[in-house]
Amino acid sequence: MKRLSLILLFLSSLVYAQNAPAPYGAVPSKRQLAWHDIEVYGLIHFTPTTFENKEWGFGDADPKTFNPTDFNANQIISAAKAGGLKGIILVAKHHDGFALWPTKTTDYNISKSPFRNGKGDLVKEVEQAVRKNGLKFGLYCSPWDRNNPNYGTPAYLSTYQAQLKELYSNYGQLFISWFDGANGGDGFYGGARERRSIDNTVYYDWNNTWGITRKMQPMANIFSDIGWDIRWVGNEDGHAAETSWATFTPMAPDGKNEAVPGQANYPQSPMGIRDGKFWMPAECDVPLRKGWFYHETEKPKTPENLFDLYLKSVGRGAGLDLGLAPDTRGQLHADDVEALRAFGSIVKNTFANNLAKNATIVASNTRGKKFDASQILDGNKETYWASTDDMHTASLELDLKAPQTFDIISLQEYIPLGQRIESYNVEIWFNNTWQKVYKGTSIGAKRLIKLNDAVTTTKVRLNITQSPVCLTLSEFGLYKKTP
Repeated sequence: MKRLSLILLFLSSLVYAQNAPAPYGAVPSKRQLAWHDIEVYGLIHFTPTTFENKEWGFGDADPKTFNPTDFNANQIISAAKAGGLKGIILVAKHHDGFALWPTKTTDYNISKSPFRNGKGDLVKEVEQAVRKNGLKFGLYCSPWDRNNPNYGTPAYLSTYQAQLKELYSNYGQLFISWFDGANGGDGFYGGARERRSIDNTVYYDWNNTWGITRKMQPMANIFSDIGWDIRWVGNEDGHAAETSWATFTPMAPDGKNEAVPGQANYPQSPMGIRDGKFWMPAECDVPLRKGWFYHETEKPKTPENLFDLYLKSVGRGAGLDLGLAPDTRGQLHADDVEALRAFGSIVKNTFANNLAKNATIVASNTRGKKFDASQILDGNKETYWASTDDMHTASLELDLKAPQTFDIISLQEYIPLGQRIESYNVEIWFNNTWQKVYKGTSIGAKRLIKLNDAVTTTKVRLNITQSPVCLTLSEFGLYKKTP
């Protein structure tokens, strides 16, 4: 009888060892997981403001101002794709109020311009080019409207919600619906030419307005200053903090109560909040040039600069949203096209070959065969290594079998179960001893560690030194930056 009990205990422990770890804290939704896969996307600004050589249109430009000489959506999207962008957000209406589709909600729209002889729909042309090139499509319709005479009154809200409904109905599935915090101020407002102030926490009726998004576009992530799905990183420089948590609890300015839609919590946005109430990863938005709109005197960022931003955004578990600004032809300037191409080449060539893929790996602890450590080298982030529930620290040692030279280390947690790891370090075998080359905190969806100098070694060891629960890791990579 005693022997039978021991056998049953042994078998039950084997079954237990094959069970997945319990989720920890806030976890991503299906639409958020899809957003994490995109990593880099673009935000296109192209309105009458482009032709006025301004950053923000006042709302008084004649619709005839919008007259691109050779608009080519495919040229723009092809350049974005060459840059490695996997999604495009089109600004369908900016603060100037000019709608790039033939909307029924306002006369201030593209049908009143010379574009396609008044028969055009620029939103549709961009959407079709995006899907033709295999990218995801998103939209931004500014809630602030400096042209609409009703802005600031209750009558405007129904107009704005009707605009969202038109966009959500006519342009296919969206991966994101983008909202920003620019609200109220000087405007044309149908000729009033005055300043109008609103309380953006209540005026737009966000719960019901975003409820339209949820109902009509359930896979569209809602981006705003305080999130809902995706939060703003708190700067327009294109980078998150070195320690970066995907979880967040938006707080009101008093620091004591949770924020309501329309409020923002900028000090914590770059880093996020450890054990925040919601899975709310950061978007790092930054224009390719100095401004969001095209200006002839500006130049695009260099490919090296863009790659550095990639490491400090995507490489910190965030998304990189790169502003694209067509010129007055309606195309990206040749300098922008080349900058995107070269940036895309660096990313593609650098991460084409995982130098650790043929390594032998040994973990100090494992949950069972289903969660074996070899799964962090299989190139499939849906599989993962996990430790037993009682083990919150562990080491994973990789034998590379031959000397490998690298300067980038890539780590990914299995985020469907939450962000768990809080401290770790990486060592290499050098001169017959282990030498530490990096010490870090957060990992999350992706951590890209750029070493100051390339190192050559035959063995690498990852030591996970702090976590409140058992560990997961889905991918491990070693790479050499390549032009």
